[in-house]
Amino acid sequence: MTVISERIDRCRICAIRHQAVCGALSDHEIQALSAVARQRVLKAGDVIQNAEDEVSSFANIVSGVVKLSKVLSDGRQQIVGLQFPPDFLGRAYRTRSPFYAEAATDVELCVFPKRSFEALMADQPELESRLFQNTLDELDAARDWMLLLGRKSAAEKVASFLALIARRKAPALCEHMPADTLLTITLPLTRAEIADYLGLTIETVSRQIGNLRAADILETGANRTITVLDYDGLAEAAQL
Repeated sequence: MTVISERIDRCRICAIRHQAVCGALSDHEIQALSAVARQRVLKAGDVIQNAEDEVSSFANIVSGVVKLSKVLSDGRQQIVGLQFPPDFLGRAYRTRSPFYAEAATDVELCVFPKRSFEALMADQPELESRLFQNTLDELDAARDWMLLLGRKSAAEKVASFLALIARRKAPALCEHMPADTLLTITLPLTRAEIADYLGLTIETVSRQIGNLRAADILETGANRTITVLDYDGLAEAAQL
C-alpha cells in the first residue's frame, strides 16, 4: 500500500470527517486533499504555533483539546479560547498567526499546507462556505463568552465552563440525557487555568465545584476527571 492510499483510507474512516470542514468535499476532492495532508500527534503542553508565526498550514483537530492564548508585551498571558474536535485550527488567508496555540491535552491533528488548502477553497465553494459557517459559529461562541465574563456570577461561570466541556464531549447525550445516565469528562485545564479563563481565583473555582458536588450535580475524581450526574441541573446552574 502506498503512502497516498494509506492517507486516503485514513480519511475514509476518520471519526470527524463528516463534521469537519472537509465534510463539504466529495470523495474525489477528499482524495486530492488527503494527498497533501499529514497527521501530527502532540503531547499535552506542546506548542502548536506561536503568536505572530508565519502561517504555513491549517489543521482539523481529530482528538484532544487545543488552548488558544494571547500574550501581552510584558509576558502576561490570557487564555482566549479552547478548540475541540472537529474544529478547524488556523485562519485562512492570514499570513501570521493571531494566537499562541498549545496542546491542552494529548492532541491529534490532520494538517494541510496553507497554499494547497487555499487553492482547494478557491475551486470548491462548498469548502469555503463550510469554513465561513465555522467562523460564524466561533463568533457566536465568543459573544456568549463575553456575556459569561461580563454578567454571570462565579457559580454560573464555573457551571458554564463544565457544561461546555460536557457538550463538546457528548453533544447528543447532553441534549437528551436519560435520568440514570452518567457522563465522565476529563477537564483539559488545571484549576489555575480554569480560574484564568473565567477571571476568577483558584479558591473560587474550587469552592464552586464543591458546591456543585454538594448539590449532587457532579462528582470529582482523580486526574481532573468529573462525572456529571445531572446535566439538566448543571445547565440550570449555568443559566443556559
